[in-house]
Amino acid sequence: MNRPSHVDRSIRVLSLAVAIALVTAACGATTPVPSPSSSAASTKPGPTEAPSIAPKTTSSLAPGPSGQPATIPQPIVPPGLETAPERARVDLVMPTFSNPTAITNPLFPVSKQASVLMLGHVDGKPFRTEVTLLPFTRIVDWGGQRVETLVSQYCAYLDGRINEIAYDLYAQADDGSVWYFGEDVFDFVDGAIVTTEGTWQAGRDGPAAMIMPAQPKVGDVYRTENSPGFVFEEVTVKAVDQPLKGPLGPIAGGLSVLELHSDGTTETKSFAPGYGEFRTAGGGDLEALALAVPTDSNAGRTPAALTSLSDGAMVVFDAIGTGNWAGASRGVAALKRSWTSARGGSVPPAVASVMDRNLRALDVAIGARRSLRARSASIEVARSAFDLQLLTRPATEIDVHRFDLWAAQTQIDVAAHDSAGVTADVFALDYARDRFIQTLDPPSSARLNTLLNDLQVAVVEDDMATARTASSGLRRMVAELTR
Repeated sequence: MNRPSHVDRSIRVLSLAVAIALVTAACGATTPVPSPSSSAASTKPGPTEAPSIAPKTTSSLAPGPSGQPATIPQPIVPPGLETAPERARVDLVMPTFSNPTAITNPLFPVSKQASVLMLGHVDGKPFRTEVTLLPFTRIVDWGGQRVETLVSQYCAYLDGRINEIAYDLYAQADDGSVWYFGEDVFDFVDGAIVTTEGTWQAGRDGPAAMIMPAQPKVGDVYRTENSPGFVFEEVTVKAVDQPLKGPLGPIAGGLSVLELHSDGTTETKSFAPGYGEFRTAGGGDLEALALAVPTDSNAGRTPAALTSLSDGAMVVFDAIGTGNWAGASRGVAALKRSWTSARGGSVPPAVASVMDRNLRALDVAIGARRSLRARSASIEVARSAFDLQLLTRPATEIDVHRFDLWAAQTQIDVAAHDSAGVTADVFALDYARDRFIQTLDPPSSARLNTLLNDLQVAVVEDDMATARTASSGLRRMVAELTR
């Protein structure tokens, strides 16, 4: 779970045709996370797969004496890595899981969060993360137990392009601690999956890993990933009951930890009640929570100014597409007025900062009459507006609109004959679809899958005319769904 993830560009890039063809084969199902018996890469494509051998374990840990809880056999850590002494560990006893999907731990409340948005920067570029609890579970066999786990989708975008996708598996033990049962990871460069390194599953590649104690105390040590050779992270609790600056005000009861990685590097992380992972910083990069729902939700109606922002941004998008620069300029002026009104309410500052940046970029691009850049900037303005609408609207509704924005970006990249960009857009559409497809009726679900499949095939065949038609069809369908 060491994120943000960076992928060396020297890694062999997976063939575009193979990648899209595999995704196409997977798209007939509405629940694309692999089944418990499948490999991580069997549903979403990737060039590599974690070996099916388990790491070596120490012999010092064994089932406890009669009447005592069993301990978890520990993988051998590579020599030279300065891990904490075993006496500080709080994750050595084998947990039991009677109701594993009811995750009530306030510092890692996965089952109580529909959608989380994190913003920041990596390598000096804008970094964005969308984390979504998916509406199905996955069974994992570990330690003689069949544990039902929640599935959380992690989508990261770097400089406006898909960067990493992960499907994370979590369960809560009977003592209130939360355990990490693995992840299916896909890292992207220039629109192509370049590696699935970091993919692992408890029981196959090593033990499950404690990701949050029931009641963490200063000095507690636990391994949030514990399969050396696959993944490894060891956490030491540095402070508890810390005040944090939240999206909508101060938060009490924060947790601060130091995380050790397998290469010896460290980074600091904070966790907040009701939010979970709150802030990650290391090497000059930052990923910080911008908002989470329902934690930050309110029962009020969506402010009209926010609706005007999302609608108006796409009006500007269309005006630029037809060369109506005067109309686009008037549209930007209207967007600025709407944003001034919206900022008078309760707006998370991290999202407000991104909206400010996006509006400036749109204004400059229109002034310079740079069509492709201006259309992309209008999409980003709409994206920020929908982010803010998460506070008052169901997450699945917002995800439908996010899907539409990727279809709009596909239209831009098709017009620019940007094959890598179109490929990246198709992957983004595929993963966004996972979040709301279950809300559609069967005919609508089948129609959307067919349109997306047509787009994927067009990309494989480098048929930009068909890709243009398919992306327009997706946008028309979204318009029908959201009327």
